[in-house]
Amino acid sequence: MDGVTGAGVRATARIVARADAAGRTRLPELVGEGPLALRRTRGSGTEARVMLVGAMSGPLGGDHFSVRALVGEDARLRVGSAAATIALPGQHKGEARYDVHLRVADGAEAEWLPEPLIAAAGSELRVTTRVEVAAGGRLVLREEQVLGRAGEQPGRLTSRLGVRIAGRLVLDQELSCGPGAPGGWAGPAVLAGHRAVGQLVVVRPEFTRQPVPVRSVGDGCVLAPLAGPAALVSAVAPDGLRLRRALDEALALLGGPRG
Repeated sequence: MDGVTGAGVRATARIVARADAAGRTRLPELVGEGPLALRRTRGSGTEARVMLVGAMSGPLGGDHFSVRALVGEDARLRVGSAAATIALPGQHKGEARYDVHLRVADGAEAEWLPEPLIAAAGSELRVTTRVEVAAGGRLVLREEQVLGRAGEQPGRLTSRLGVRIAGRLVLDQELSCGPGAPGGWAGPAVLAGHRAVGQLVVVRPEFTRQPVPVRSVGDGCVLAPLAGPAALVSAVAPDGLRLRRALDEALALLGGPRG
């Protein structure tokens, strides 16, 4: 861990998944620091599973957390988290940062399915997720954000998601909401008064031959194709539970996770 500085805590977690000669996925590198603890859990078949366990509160103001994962050729990795991540105000001024960088090689499969991120009152958090998928890679990535805990005002949250497939940028979107965010974030064109927002990115080579059609999935949830072998599900909901239900329903329409 980089440790505690005058600007907060800096920590990085690293995951490397590689397939062995028998086709099973090994984890030659599984390193967590400070508040980012990693635990291997029982997988299914050739898949490896990793749980991200928050060992401390946060991120707090001024903290900078990073998670980096590489899924090598023909490996299968599923990453989840033990509980929701709660962004909280801290002693240090300024926003906290949470960065995720995921690389998926040719023939590899990755499922990135953390629990929601909650922006508690008074917090300021910037989340950046960068994903690189090779031409023959597969991906299911879920992001869920909830503005405030029950009965409280939201914190400030800025979230950016970028996805490249075979080196081509297919998605680059940013959402900023909460106190101090550009006007209109709570209006009908963005969250429409809802407190939970999320998205799924699904990458599968077969989508090149059979692109996903645009369709609504209940109220506040839309499924649409991306350039290349990918689909995007965007959803808003009154709370995290109904957001998860909407994203699960959309994923089921896409065939669900494999295995």
